[in-house]
Amino acid sequence: MHELIEKAWNDRSLLADPEVVQAIEGVVEQLDRGELRVAEPTAVIPGQARNDGAWKVNEWVKKAVLLYFPIRKMVTMECGPLEFHDKIPLKRNYARLGVRVVPHAIARHGSYIAPGVILMPGYVNIGAYVDEGSMVDTWATVGSCAQVGKHVHLSGGVGIGGVLEPVQAAPVIIEDGAFIGSRAIVVEGVHVGREAVLGANVVLTASTRIIDVTGPEPKEMKGYVPPRSVVIPGTVPKRFPAGEYGVPCALIIGQRKESTDRKTSLNEVLREYNVAV
Repeated sequence: MHELIEKAWNDRSLLADPEVVQAIEGVVEQLDRGELRVAEPTAVIPGQARNDGAWKVNEWVKKAVLLYFPIRKMVTMECGPLEFHDKIPLKRNYARLGVRVVPHAIARHGSYIAPGVILMPGYVNIGAYVDEGSMVDTWATVGSCAQVGKHVHLSGGVGIGGVLEPVQAAPVIIEDGAFIGSRAIVVEGVHVGREAVLGANVVLTASTRIIDVTGPEPKEMKGYVPPRSVVIPGTVPKRFPAGEYGVPCALIIGQRKESTDRKTSLNEVLREYNVAV
C-alpha cells in the first residue's frame, strides 16, 4: 500500500489504476478507524501516555489523503432540508463508535473520533485524530491531520489548524489533558504539551514568541508549549517606521500542579492566575 501511494504521488496517471484507487481508499478507511495516523508519538515514557516532543510525520499517509480528493467525484448529500455538495462523505455510525454528537457537529470521513469523545456543534476535518474522552466544544474546529490527545478540552470557538501541504510539515499536536481556552487559535504545526492550559484568545503560530516569565529572566521559545504550562495572551514592543507598537505574543505565567488531578489542578490554576477561559 505504501509503495503504491508513493508511485501514484510521483505519477498521477496511476490514479486511473483500480489497484491504486483501492490503496488510497484503504488508507483513508484506516485513518477513519484510527488504525493509521498522519503523525504519531515515536516513544512512550514509563508512566506517561505521551512522549512530548517525540513525534514523527507519516508523509505517505498525508500523500494518500491528498490523492483521495482527485479520485472522488462531487456528490449531493441530503439530511432533511439540509443539502451539501462535496467529494468527501461524512462520518457515520456514532452510536457504534461510542461518540456523542450534538447537532450540528460534523466530522468528515477519514477523521478518527475515539470512544467517549463529545462533539458539540463544530467541525473535524479529514485526517484529524481526536482521542478518547476529549471535548470539541461549540464552534471549535479541528483541522485536517491535527492530532488531539486524550481528555483534551477544546473550548468554544477554538481553532486547531490543519495542514496537508507540504507533506513533510508537522500537524498541530495537542497532548493529553490539555485545556484550550475560548477562541484560542493553534496553527502551523505548534505542539502543545500535555496538561497545558491556554487562556482565552491565545494565538499560537509557528512564529509566535512564547515567553516564560516565571523566573527572574524571560525564556523564549517558538512552536512548543511545555507540559503543564499556563499560557495567556501578551504583547511585546516592536519598532516600525511609524513608531513602536505592541505585537502579540504568548506568556507562560505558571504551571499546573502534578500533586492534584487534572480537574482540581485546572480549577486551582484559574483561581491562582485569574486566567480567562
